[in-house]
Amino acid sequence: MAGTIRIEVNGKPAEWSCGQCLLEYLTARGIRPESVVVALNHELIRREHWSQVVPVEGDRVEVVHVVAGGGDVAMEPLEIAGVSFHSRLICGTGKFPTAHVMVEALAAAEAELVTVAVRYFDLDLGGRSLLQELDTSRYRLLPNTAGAHTAEEAIHIAELGRAATGTNWVKLEVIGDQQSLWPDVAATVIATQELVRRGFVVLPYTAPDPVAARHLEEAGAATVMPLASPIGSGQGVMDTAAIRRIASRVHVPVVVDAGIGSPSDAALAMEAGADAVLVNTAIARAGDPVAMAQAMALAVRAGYLGRRAGRIPRVEDAVPSTTTVGVPRIE
Repeated sequence: MAGTIRIEVNGKPAEWSCGQCLLEYLTARGIRPESVVVALNHELIRREHWSQVVPVEGDRVEVVHVVAGGGDVAMEPLEIAGVSFHSRLICGTGKFPTAHVMVEALAAAEAELVTVAVRYFDLDLGGRSLLQELDTSRYRLLPNTAGAHTAEEAIHIAELGRAATGTNWVKLEVIGDQQSLWPDVAATVIATQELVRRGFVVLPYTAPDPVAARHLEEAGAATVMPLASPIGSGQGVMDTAAIRRIASRVHVPVVVDAGIGSPSDAALAMEAGADAVLVNTAIARAGDPVAMAQAMALAVRAGYLGRRAGRIPRVEDAVPSTTTVGVPRIE
């Protein structure tokens, strides 16, 4: 009788038929020889020798193949104005306790696009510029027009930002209500048209309104950036249906901006149809900004993959996950 021997296969104890060669073992399991490599006792065995090599008691066999690094599922690149980004998490640079924490958090977030503000330089105190803290070979800068209350102010700030950073990209903000920091949509459309005429790539912050989003796209915006809730409020996505409507009506990327408070908010925004999210306060003001940055990156990935996977429909009543056919009954 042939019998079996005890060996180790891929780090686990296994039984092996006496006299069975490597090729017979793989063929019996439907493994194509060209898809794997085999080592015996840590020595690589060439494929042409598999039919001649027969393991003996106590041998260690390793059958390996190559998989995607990290076992992670990749996201498709985010395309904005012809530029590809692997990350769909855009980060702000304000409100961090220190420049060092900011740098560490941006790295943990795996961000590639980061916003910067344009402000007067303190001529009396001097000090380091933010550009001295950021590795501009690693991050694409996105100057914003935060603080502008008119289209004219926003355009002026955008021009200063272009001169200061050397980029023609701008995150356009025109605030219409000081308390809620709600955008002035009409002024934002006007500023978008003018900035596009001047050669800017415009990413405008706007209300969660599909009509406004369409007007901005027609004005030449490279993205539309509807708010999730008021800036810095941490209230999360107030209206997921609005995000879905906007995503279904424009052809440029939709970036949910403002109000994200937790990783679950970021995931929800992505599930609702956003192509990316922009987060600043929720990371910078977290108890551990670096850990929160990493959590946000994971949440964006989860929301993106979840949307692509396709969630089950919502129904009114329960639907058993296990069939009830054949359940033993007591009559």
